[in-house]
Amino acid sequence: MASVNPVNPKPFMQELTGKPVFVRLKWGLEYKGFLVSTDGYMNLQVRPIAFVSPITLQLDLQLANTEEFQDGQSNGALGEVFIR
Repeated sequence: MASVNPVNPKPFMQELTGKPVFVRLKWGLEYKGFLVSTDGYMNLQVRPIAFVSPITLQLDLQLANTEEFQDGQSNGALGEVFIR
């Protein structure tokens, strides 16, 4: 049986700051953009964002320059949004 090495998510998320990220909400919406910041509660700020389709994270997200898509079609620009 292979051993499992646990990863502390806080340093992992800090290493992603400034890099492109893809976030899928549990109800199927997807967003992509650059991670701007994260905090001790795993809140994220991401920009610019484009919505793509479904995700699975239980985090609060702060997004800037957000664009939402549904079924591959843009629903338009949303500006700054907070997803809880």
